[in-house]
Amino acid sequence: MTTPSTAGAGYDTFRTLRFERPVDGVLRIVLDAPNLNAVGPAMHRELADVWITVDRDPDTRVVLVEGAGRAFSAGGSFDLVESLLEDYAARTRVLREARDIVFNVINCSKPIVSAIQGPAVGAGLVVALLADISVAARTAKIIDGHTRLGVAAGDHAAICWPLLCGMAKAKYHLLTCEPLTGEEAERIGLVSLCVDDEKLHDRAIEIATSMALGAQSAIRWTKHTLNHWYRMLGPVFDASLAYEFYGFAGPDAAEGLAAHREKRAPRFTGPTSE
Repeated sequence: MTTPSTAGAGYDTFRTLRFERPVDGVLRIVLDAPNLNAVGPAMHRELADVWITVDRDPDTRVVLVEGAGRAFSAGGSFDLVESLLEDYAARTRVLREARDIVFNVINCSKPIVSAIQGPAVGAGLVVALLADISVAARTAKIIDGHTRLGVAAGDHAAICWPLLCGMAKAKYHLLTCEPLTGEEAERIGLVSLCVDDEKLHDRAIEIATSMALGAQSAIRWTKHTLNHWYRMLGPVFDASLAYEFYGFAGPDAAEGLAAHREKRAPRFTGPTSE
């Protein structure tokens, strides 16, 4: 989707994201795409690159990221997943982008606030949960979804879920793909805050505005220091990505995609021992 940018120079090259300046110092990034803001190949690439532009933007002190309409993001589009199954070059490129999304969010000096409503899945969920402050609507539906697709939970899960909600809950939701509401996600510590649906955007912009008025050096160095917890888990994250993208070349991922398209339960037949 091509949308005009109101954010100023530097953002015009990003064609799948919408940029707004709701208040001074705050940049709103909106995921705006068909099928509940599904992440296609172009958006996946831009979600990896945009944080470098944000980091260098003197007019942005805080980022607020949200989805258009009634969803944050339904995850990777069918076109994106299909390219991973069929094209080695695409698989290699998207693996690099997936790594860059995570580390560019972590290394962006500007604090990031996410406003999570409706479905938040897969590639979109990466930004929602790695945001420095995540605000979820009470009825949001958070699901990792990787094992249901037939691949290992890569993207972001191994680097942050055990830290956020503990190993027991992380394993339960990542192995079973059991969804979480915003309320349950707050209860187990997966998100920072849960608010009533109608208060989501007001609360998120309130938090972003408050930080934009704060001591920027103090806030940024606090984020940088705390994110060393994530950086220490870099080897764990790299392993999870390698196993995920290995899986995209196998039969279970092809069956998982077919089941999603046909809206039926998958019939996995991949090897049961490695």
